[in-house]
Amino acid sequence: MSEKKLIIIGGGPAGSEAAWQAAERGVDVVLYEMRPNKLTPAHKTGGLAELVCSNSLGSHNPASAPGLLKEEMRQFGSLMIQVAEKVSVPAGGALAVDRDLFSEKISEAISSHPRITVLREEVKAIPEEGVVILASGPLTSDPLAEALKQITRADQLSFYDAISPIVDAEDINMDIAFRASRYDKGGADYLNCPMDEAQYNAFYTALMDGERVPAKPFEKVSYFEGCLPIEVLAERGRQTPLFGPMKPVGLIDPRTGKQAFGVVQLRAENRFGTAYSLVGFQTKLTWPEQRRIFKMIPGLENVSFLRLGSLHRNTFINSPRLLSKSLQFKNRPLLFGAGQMVGVEGYVESAAMGGLAGINATRCLAGETTVTPPLTTAHGALINHITEGNPAHFQPMNTNFGLFPPLEEKREKGSRKVKKAIRHQKIVDRALKDLSEWMTQYKVLQDISK
Repeated sequence: MSEKKLIIIGGGPAGSEAAWQAAERGVDVVLYEMRPNKLTPAHKTGGLAELVCSNSLGSHNPASAPGLLKEEMRQFGSLMIQVAEKVSVPAGGALAVDRDLFSEKISEAISSHPRITVLREEVKAIPEEGVVILASGPLTSDPLAEALKQITRADQLSFYDAISPIVDAEDINMDIAFRASRYDKGGADYLNCPMDEAQYNAFYTALMDGERVPAKPFEKVSYFEGCLPIEVLAERGRQTPLFGPMKPVGLIDPRTGKQAFGVVQLRAENRFGTAYSLVGFQTKLTWPEQRRIFKMIPGLENVSFLRLGSLHRNTFINSPRLLSKSLQFKNRPLLFGAGQMVGVEGYVESAAMGGLAGINATRCLAGETTVTPPLTTAHGALINHITEGNPAHFQPMNTNFGLFPPLEEKREKGSRKVKKAIRHQKIVDRALKDLSEWMTQYKVLQDISK
């Protein structure tokens, strides 16, 4: 193994996992973390991998997409998963942790590793030489964000998520929703959920009365006119959404042969057509309110939400334009991106991307070819989203079955719930089989220190 050092900027879940994966493969790592010398507006300690928003790491059900991601990370020898399982607390079907113990154990493992040096310094410029992993997280300091702008160009760097909900295509009622683009321009690229006046009025009232998530003290959000939360748009008047994202003009409902009073358009989120986002429905409504109110939309009465909407501070890059599938910047192959910055949501997803960045940075230092897990795996599906998503509409995403390629075989008979459970289990089985074969082919674990 090359004696060159790997530089990692950021000691959150992604940076910590990247450092562990690289060090376990024989690489000397220098991990920079500015805390506790300089705290972010959200962090309270100097601990590595401090969990800020929640102590939950998502579903632990092995037949769920988050559960699958955890199992794949376990196969990689993930430090985060090892520690989380040791300091878990009761949380039903979720993997939740004692957040203080979690950070403490991660910090101990990283700081005591013979190949990792932790430097408590703020990095204000991205090193121009050597192999570097940038994992500074959603609260990247202003000087480092400015440095990142120079690499990504300012128009490819976002500081706030403005996220619309995404639903499982299988649950959309196609007896109500219809395919069309306004005035038939560009083909039938959208699904359209029509409302009559009574349905619109009921929806509007619920939207105005819905409970909203208050902004955190450090989130002084200035809304962009072209990306207003749907409820903020509605505050401007009952008719305002009908001149914005719910505009019915140019859309004829084939059931009636007439233009509906209002329309909610859905846009495909991937080439598989397994997930659809609600166009223009970025929102600050609480998650329970989103589930309640958005199911009032005709055609979406029984949908499963793959991702719920949000609007919060989150520094992230336009990865489809900037990153290769190995998480390397296209214009700087020795610089890797990791964590929430590359366009994933959630602690586990962030750590997963950190782990892959650590593995590929190790291969890069050794002069080996970088690798990407199969598309059929949870890791591969996330990588595909952040590198192959539509750059014009790119938003961060958590792991969900809507990201995976569909199964080739026909679906079993039974209720919708039963069929979905069987399908999900088959996706999990396929993923673990393909991951095992991929790890053997590329000897992903062969160079881990014993």
